[in-house]
Amino acid sequence: MNSLTEYLTFNVQSRRGFVNITPDIRKLVTQSKVKEGLCLVNAMHITASIFINDNEGGLLHDYEKWLEELAPHAPVNQYKHNDTGEDNADAHLKRQVMGREVVVAITNGELDFGPWEQIFYGEFDGKRPKRVLVKIIGE
Repeated sequence: MNSLTEYLTFNVQSRRGFVNITPDIRKLVTQSKVKEGLCLVNAMHITASIFINDNEGGLLHDYEKWLEELAPHAPVNQYKHNDTGEDNADAHLKRQVMGREVVVAITNGELDFGPWEQIFYGEFDGKRPKRVLVKIIGE
């Protein structure tokens, strides 16, 4: 059994944004030398997300619009969480909708995706560094 654990850091310069991290994950799968196994990718912050979808600009725009309609940032006083002095309650809700992690099969040493699938880091309270855990296990 082989395994690899790596931590990636992302610092999105805006409050919200999406980063295609598939190339980073592919490099780590190659580095791991795992031919058959699993790759876990996990956002290690409660206002960030990892998800799989199509790398198409219109779709990413639609996510941004849809999430802001579901959990608008302003007015910040609409959220009880923000009574603590924070202004990021919406970011917690957006993360809950988009998810914490993904697990992708590794087959013949490569991520075993369906058509158009890519791995994204979703940032909902940016302007600071946040970590992503990548854990690869297999043979």
